[in-house]
Amino acid sequence: KLPHFSAAAVARLLEESHREVEDQKRQSAIFARTEMLLLESAALCHARHGRCVEVADISAALQARNLRHNYPDLRLQEAIIEGEIAIALQGEAAGQLNALTQIDLGDHSFGTAVRLTARTFAGEDGVLNIAREVDMSGPIHDKGMLILQNYLTGLFTHLAPLALSASIVFEQEYTGIEGDSASCAEFYALLSALAELPLKQSIAVTGALNQYGEVLPVGGINDKIEGYFKLCEKTGLTGEQGVLIPYLNRQHLMLDQKVIAAVEKGLFAIYTMEHVMQGLELLTGLPSGSSESAQINGYSSDTILGHAQKTLLIFRRACQSTQHPRTEHRRLPSRADR
Repeated sequence: KLPHFSAAAVARLLEESHREVEDQKRQSAIFARTEMLLLESAALCHARHGRCVEVADISAALQARNLRHNYPDLRLQEAIIEGEIAIALQGEAAGQLNALTQIDLGDHSFGTAVRLTARTFAGEDGVLNIAREVDMSGPIHDKGMLILQNYLTGLFTHLAPLALSASIVFEQEYTGIEGDSASCAEFYALLSALAELPLKQSIAVTGALNQYGEVLPVGGINDKIEGYFKLCEKTGLTGEQGVLIPYLNRQHLMLDQKVIAAVEKGLFAIYTMEHVMQGLELLTGLPSGSSESAQINGYSSDTILGHAQKTLLIFRRACQSTQHPRTEHRRLPSRADR
């Protein structure tokens, strides 16, 4: 005994079903969730004395559902906007970047940005994952860190073994970290610190990395984009903010209309990448460097990898000087001295 749904309302229901599974080609088979949306939309239609359920009723039902569960999301946004959690949405900085993450509470999930920082030093310890050292990271995240380290080593095989010690951490993260979707952002922060080149803080990054630098798709892509968009919207859209996501995640985009409208107006951007080096050039504005001639002549000095190569050579000399200290030659006393 529910009122009929208009054609546009049916289309909106189908769109929401695609969004639930984050796929433009598949729909959700969790019919209980769709049933509850039908009932709530119909109730809102009755409340306004309508004869047919329209798109506005469905949108109002979805908004009401969100408002019943999104207190943690709102509190986190307030903490970022008020400066309690340090997130830069503009400017440039070396060794730091905004990574995108999804928080799943069971009945509600949302995306947010988290600051990722990296430091590099002369040494031989490799890349230190601070979260792992204190048992705050899961096995999938640790796997991503090892893949990152191996890819980085592969870029500079002509300098091997690397004289590098580095540390990476998610700032102000007090729970647990799992998943490999931040491995691209971790790579950018690490290489930025190594090359001493700043990264754009207005572009947040998500994406998993393989050992050849190819970018793999990640989950929760819509929540991540929308979470970062809400932060940018509340602080003021400048047209420079955006997100950098895997190219293979395009088919999973089922974004809120506010995000789509902002993209169409040029106030927000969604960039995609197939290889990690494409994102590196976007974030720095410099060429990444060709690996074809690196094995013979090294990277060109005016590229990002060339700057990193220069630092690695300085680190190597520093390590060699400590391992082989200069020997002092003292003159033996002569017969005349005695």
